[in-house]
Amino acid sequence: MSTHTVLSLAAPVKIIGIRTPVTVRVTNPHGVRRFSAYAEQNGQRYLLFEQSAPTHRWWWRRHEPARTVAFEVGKNKAPNLKEGQARLVVEAVSDDFRGSTDTASYDVSVVLTAPRVVADNAQHYINGGGMELVTFTPSGSWSEAGVRVGKYTFRSFPLPGHADQRFAMFAYPWDLPPDVTPVVYARNLAGTEATARFWFKLFPKKFRVRDFPIDDALMEKLVNSVDPTGTLAPGPDLLSRFLKINGDLRRQNNQQLADLRFKTEEKVLWNGPFVHWGKEESMFADVRKYIYHGKQIDQQVHLGFDLSDVQNEPVNATNDGRVAWASDLGIYGNCIVVDHGYALQSIYGHMSRIDVKVGDMVKKGQTMGIAGSTGLAGGVHVHFSMQIDGVQVNPREWWDEHWIEDRILSKLK
Repeated sequence: MSTHTVLSLAAPVKIIGIRTPVTVRVTNPHGVRRFSAYAEQNGQRYLLFEQSAPTHRWWWRRHEPARTVAFEVGKNKAPNLKEGQARLVVEAVSDDFRGSTDTASYDVSVVLTAPRVVADNAQHYINGGGMELVTFTPSGSWSEAGVRVGKYTFRSFPLPGHADQRFAMFAYPWDLPPDVTPVVYARNLAGTEATARFWFKLFPKKFRVRDFPIDDALMEKLVNSVDPTGTLAPGPDLLSRFLKINGDLRRQNNQQLADLRFKTEEKVLWNGPFVHWGKEESMFADVRKYIYHGKQIDQQVHLGFDLSDVQNEPVNATNDGRVAWASDLGIYGNCIVVDHGYALQSIYGHMSRIDVKVGDMVKKGQTMGIAGSTGLAGGVHVHFSMQIDGVQVNPREWWDEHWIEDRILSKLK
């Protein structure tokens, strides 16, 4: 008895380059005794990968699970590959009595030319937890370009008035050590990447570490405010539910905020410095140690400012922009996110009432709702933070008109 082998790509492969990862799903109830991958181009066939297994007596094996085979393809495996069209062929020999061969093939483009990138020669002074702007020129064959700072990546946009240049606003995130070197990069569709360094000087910052006492009454208030029905953070007791909200839900909500980076306009929407209001309580990147019955039960980082003295007061837009979010957002309660262009966004949390909707244009100083204590808030205040391309940064820089002109606008001009 012979059974056909089903071969399918785990992810589409349209372009291969110097080294391109490929994953193939292989399905045959008897298993396979040999798997091979080839590149075919201009009448030639090049072996890229081969994997063999011992042959078994076919009637013993009828319920082998599907498996995945991961390997690299490209010029590193087939030096004679040329730029242009080719075909990727995968082949499997079944591990049964007949040992039948099944194949699948895919049309691909071979892209071997590496991109190039040159950064500006400006001086970049960066505060830890803050941000900067760099301009650069990618060339050659490229599909993506931006700035990488450690594990973080920031998109670039066309530099106004200069068709061949790009710029990126980027952060030096609060959680990176001071020895990380930012680079600009350009990558082509085959995954080949070029990088370039630029002059920068980092001013590391120390962020506060504070105890955050919490008792049963406050814990119950916070849990019921965020998850009154127990559906978001189910658990056997109040403490376990609080820890899920403070940890898992916090990470989920911060990812939701980060994902809003794609709801941005490619132009400057803001006008002058951002407005600062309210008394500063919690600061940006405060490390909070949660103390319960004399013991530390959790530790989280507070990414923003808590601004108090706002009870029953209006929450105003800190600058011109377009509303990208206006709804409940877990630990942030009733929350508004305003896009200011080029992936720069401001965040307003814990509101009691929201008076704007997604898509609305707002002006600096315009009332968007009323301050409150929704979400993970022990009292009435506004949680205010800002993010660049989904990474939250210290808003203090954006309250400074001279910083905005020197570090951002002067380079865009």
